[in-house]
Amino acid sequence: MKRRAPRNRTITLTEEETAVYRGRLQRISGPVAAAAITNQTLHHDLRDILDWLPANSVDLLFLDPPYNLPKAFHGARFHSRSLADYAAWFESWFAPLLRLLRPIASVYVCGDWRSSSAIHQVMEKHLIVRNRITWEREKGRGAKGNWKNAAEDIWFGTLSESYTFNLDAVKLKRRVRAPYTDTSGQPKDWGRTKSGNFRLTHPSNLWTDITVPFWSMPENTDHPTQKPEKLLAKLILASSNPGDLVLDPFLGSGTTSVVAKKLGRRYCGIEMDEWYCCLAEKRLALAEDSPGIQGYEDGVFWERNSR
Repeated sequence: MKRRAPRNRTITLTEEETAVYRGRLQRISGPVAAAAITNQTLHHDLRDILDWLPANSVDLLFLDPPYNLPKAFHGARFHSRSLADYAAWFESWFAPLLRLLRPIASVYVCGDWRSSSAIHQVMEKHLIVRNRITWEREKGRGAKGNWKNAAEDIWFGTLSESYTFNLDAVKLKRRVRAPYTDTSGQPKDWGRTKSGNFRLTHPSNLWTDITVPFWSMPENTDHPTQKPEKLLAKLILASSNPGDLVLDPFLGSGTTSVVAKKLGRRYCGIEMDEWYCCLAEKRLALAEDSPGIQGYEDGVFWERNSR
């Protein structure tokens, strides 16, 4: 086990914990109903169980597949390929996965500049593509002969023209830089508080308020591509309702399931690596006593460093 600094809050697993959480993982050996996978972590490769998963059951599908670059995931390694080959790989499991969705379901797919165009191409064949969110990933290594890679994409699509989008649930609270007032001196579209002047703004497709998990954050794990809880909270609040079923077939360290649980949704996560599955189960257990989401308080999302 890695030696950690005294204030390091990264979530880890002891051998004893791994044994306990291993016993909570779900395995299936044939077709199942939605109830059998609800609020479960499935220890499987998605491709092995795709035909067994229940049709017309999922309200929100979140996909964070391996990007088109060499990357190691706890011993497993993903290799880069041509854009055409990546698109073919993506479509090989993406198209069959869509039968799991309810007609009003929404789909979000993560990618970077190497994979984003292939994802868009495939999604347009099967869904109504509604937007591309670009979020600032403030971590990243500099390069002497290229621009620093500091952003990722999330493609948003729906099965039909009827879908959930809860605008008021995902407004962003920003600090007012120019506090304009009307002729009587009252704030115009903003409010005064003891901690400053703030305005609730409509959510855009450019996100600059996301913090990538790091060692001092209680949600941090050793997963190399962990998504922030705040990012998932935006998507889940916008595109699902309490009680809806949220599916993540590339669960990793469990962020999607954890946030769905904290926000009163049902969840199902699928992950091929047993250690990450156990880590997800530990995070789900921790969520019982720590339901908060950093950056989301009082029913609104706060601009980074605004409080």
